[in-house]
Amino acid sequence: MATPINLMGIVNVTPDSFFDGGEFADAEAAAAQAARLVKAGAAIIDVGGESTRPGSSPVATEAELERVIPTIELISRSAVISVDTSQAEVARQALAAGATIVNDVSAFRRDPDLGAVCAEHDAIVILMHSPDGWPEPTPPPYDDVIDWVKSSLASSIEAAVGFGVSEDRIWLDPGIGFGKVNPEGNLEILRRLAELTDLERPLVVGPSRKAFIGRLDGSSPANRLGGTIAACLIAAANGARVLRVHDVGDVAQALAVISSALEDSRFFVPRQRLR
Repeated sequence: MATPINLMGIVNVTPDSFFDGGEFADAEAAAAQAARLVKAGAAIIDVGGESTRPGSSPVATEAELERVIPTIELISRSAVISVDTSQAEVARQALAAGATIVNDVSAFRRDPDLGAVCAEHDAIVILMHSPDGWPEPTPPPYDDVIDWVKSSLASSIEAAVGFGVSEDRIWLDPGIGFGKVNPEGNLEILRRLAELTDLERPLVVGPSRKAFIGRLDGSSPANRLGGTIAACLIAAANGARVLRVHDVGDVAQALAVISSALEDSRFFVPRQRLR
């Protein structure tokens, strides 16, 4: 039987995220949203205090801490928590407050001290692929997007292990939308995702309401749910084990239908929360 899918629900405690910026900036509102996502089927809640949309500015450490720590403290007993951060001090305090996963879009390049913090706490780490210089958009620096992503992720694994992170605590994210500035590159990642399973680490895919969907049909983030679900199903079919989404209930429902109709365990979402 294939490893079941785990859904990671997104809770942005930021004023400027591309889809839900400001909606859950208050810790109480964020905690209520986290509870809704868990009820809808989320195995993990990913709490982020810094927007990573193109053109966004870095957030000072203290400001990021003020955003994420109160939320994590409120939900730590009711959910498995991932902290979406690239800052070592934010991760340190988030792990002390109850987070068990660190989701770093920079794969320890922004703050090398983050690797040692993750190793010290034996945290699961999500190493995402993003090009140097992100979030500034640049022309795609690749001939073959999968070769580029695969090579970079392999290097990230090696670097993380060098910081003391156990390889069995590493998950990988191909970085849909991060530096893949045309829809074709993102679609090719979804189409050829199975090639990244050669790295033998769980794959996390986050297509939720991303710009590549809008570039196909001109839709705004508010109108990209259908494209998000389609991308999630493709990712699940091609080896993703964690899907990072805003719309947990809708994605869970789609996975349940296809899992039942096709009797295909690749799409199975467990009812019990991840521990």
